[in-house]
Amino acid sequence: MAATLQGKRIAFLAADGVEEVEYTKPREAVEQAGARVELVSVRPGSIQSFNHLDQSRTYAVDVTTKEADAGAYDALVLPGGVANPDFLRTDPDAVRFVRSFFSAGKPVGVICHGPWTLVEADVVGGRRITSWPSLRTDLTNAGAAWVDEAVVTDHGLVSSRKPDDLPAFCAKIVEAFA
Repeated sequence: MAATLQGKRIAFLAADGVEEVEYTKPREAVEQAGARVELVSVRPGSIQSFNHLDQSRTYAVDVTTKEADAGAYDALVLPGGVANPDFLRTDPDAVRFVRSFFSAGKPVGVICHGPWTLVEADVVGGRRITSWPSLRTDLTNAGAAWVDEAVVTDHGLVSSRKPDDLPAFCAKIVEAFA
């Protein structure tokens, strides 16, 4: 993965309740490929990550959704965790931020429960996508074609189901973001 993302600026959008490994592994992958990463969240300070249902580490927020400008980034990653996307989808600035990436045709990576925010942003209609299985009905109702595959790419949207899929997801987002 040498420096395939050298000069790229990647936003990671997350809030309290983010599944730690779904934040740290993709971040590590794009940073190892040369990208500069910023954590965007709904409030300043830090976010609380989780390892399934157990609290884990906190991570410093670089910029809030109110201040964030999608035009400053080359790509976006939405990690999962159950609470994280629920907080994001209720924040109008987070929804605007996500929608801006799709409007600009920029690549987006999303894993696990992360697609809930995409549903709120109304950007999944007509797209092929995967997620944690419990989101199937939500995504189908929003007009997506849900499939049960480790990683799915559809016009710049890279989606994955769960932590077990992280090796394939990380490789595919690096490829898509390059």
